[in-house]
Amino acid sequence: MSDMILFWDIGLIIVVATFLAYLAQILRQPLILAYIIAGILIGPTGFGLITNRDVILTLSEFGIAFFLFIIGLELDIKKLKNYGFIIFITGIGQVVFTFFIGFIIIKFFGFADLEAIYLALALTFSSTMIVVKLLSDKNELDTLHGRIILGILLIQDVAAIVLLALMPNILNLSLSSGYILSLSLVKGLGLFSIAIVMSIFVLPYFLDFASKSQELLFLFAISWCFIFSTMSYYIGYSVAIGAFLAGISLASFPYNVEIVGRVRSLRDFFATIFFVSLGMMFVMGDVSSVIAPIIILSLFVLIGNPFIVILLTSFFGYGKRTSFLTSIAIAQVSEFSLILVVLGLKLGHISQQIVTMTTVIAIITITITTYLIKYDEKIYRMLSRYLNIFERTTYKKEELIEIPHSHKKHVVVAGCHRMGFSIIKTLQELKKDFLVVEFDPDIIKVLKKDKIHCIYGDLGDLEILDRIDLKDAEIVISTIPRMDDNILLIEKTREINPGAMIFVTADTVDQALQLYNIGADYVFLPRILSGEKASELVEKYVKNTDEIKYIKRQHIVELEKIKKDELFERYWPDFLRSLEKKFHIYRK
Repeated sequence: MSDMILFWDIGLIIVVATFLAYLAQILRQPLILAYIIAGILIGPTGFGLITNRDVILTLSEFGIAFFLFIIGLELDIKKLKNYGFIIFITGIGQVVFTFFIGFIIIKFFGFADLEAIYLALALTFSSTMIVVKLLSDKNELDTLHGRIILGILLIQDVAAIVLLALMPNILNLSLSSGYILSLSLVKGLGLFSIAIVMSIFVLPYFLDFASKSQELLFLFAISWCFIFSTMSYYIGYSVAIGAFLAGISLASFPYNVEIVGRVRSLRDFFATIFFVSLGMMFVMGDVSSVIAPIIILSLFVLIGNPFIVILLTSFFGYGKRTSFLTSIAIAQVSEFSLILVVLGLKLGHISQQIVTMTTVIAIITITITTYLIKYDEKIYRMLSRYLNIFERTTYKKEELIEIPHSHKKHVVVAGCHRMGFSIIKTLQELKKDFLVVEFDPDIIKVLKKDKIHCIYGDLGDLEILDRIDLKDAEIVISTIPRMDDNILLIEKTREINPGAMIFVTADTVDQALQLYNIGADYVFLPRILSGEKASELVEKYVKNTDEIKYIKRQHIVELEKIKKDELFERYWPDFLRSLEKKFHIYRK
């Protein structure tokens, strides 16, 4: 009977979580919120449908272990140096300042020292899972602010892992027990050393053999995860730390991508149980007594945390737009924060109330951040004039920005990757005067080395658009398929230079037709047009300005036809099925 109860509990968790996940997807909300709300509904605070709560909490530990196992597999330590010293300092600075300010606020409300430490630490980490998903949806992972955000998140993840390793002895730390803490660090370094040694001398033989069978490779990876989790548990660490080290030891092998693909579904299953169990811990009585701290701490995460980041990034020379877009993306509580407080509860360091507070703060901040990131450009433009205080010229800007010379009848090229590089080569052959706008500092250094006029910045930055002499430009070309940036470029160019020829880039046919309606002279579609063909079009315009007007009209006709064909292909099968169904009805 008890087995059937467990089966019922797990089944209920998955069914309710799936239903709410559907609603979250329709409303474009993070799935984590759906899982937490599912836990609230079926837990003690809601309808009280779950009876075997202790077993569910045990299963949630599997979710934490597999989550960190995947993090370890995908974590490339080499990336830390690629993000640069400045981003490293910004990431560490954000964690330190957020922790100390958060700790002071929490102590002001009368919480005990250890609970204040846990809650302050929970406020320092931002959700890599949610931020990366939102930036990916907006095609902003490769923007300047996107890369800075990824760097800061990576540093936060590493800091979170270190803290999770120290958690079992955090009480001893608060009691100034240096010996026990030192012993814990030695054990942790020993386990890490074992993982590295095994990765170099033992794993290659096992993985080479296991790779001949996908099923055996999967089983070996899971076994390796359990071996290290067990070792971690017996030396006094959590099983999650052992799982993370198991992932790290496998990360350097070429099989890690396949292992991630196979383990991810297992991770997602147990992670769903974890987040639902987190919602089950929600107790309404715990919230009613701490509404004021929850509101203040949520505001601190939503406003104070971004303020700390914008101060640090602008201090190191990033412009106000880049600093603002970077800061606004990290204004939420992380899944690591939730893991942190749950493990703290199981260790007896904190009360249920702290877990409930962290859960509510996570729900509030994750929900609001979803909209902040979605409308970040509009928010920036509303606040732009108030952000001038954060502008600061430092060596970083002076090193990367090439101040453009005065140009007449020049060409502006935004973006210097595949298509942009082909266009630049064509312009050089035609001996045209041109200026490149690029947000990748590595590309800027190459352009400067080749003595190509360039400016370091993002196309969506009004300050950058003001500096590139749009009023004297003959042609303006954007090879960056970001709608907001291209709309801004078209509107700004038409405002100050109505006669300029504007070429922009779009991802979809609908976007291309919209850009034509706004005023683009030609829209590149990378899925249809290669970089070489795009450069040929630019060359045609330079040699014959009238021809591009005919090409534009022809292109619009083709795009409208493609759009009709796509709609036809999308809905025609459904139409045929409906006819077939009616035909059968009539025949009967």
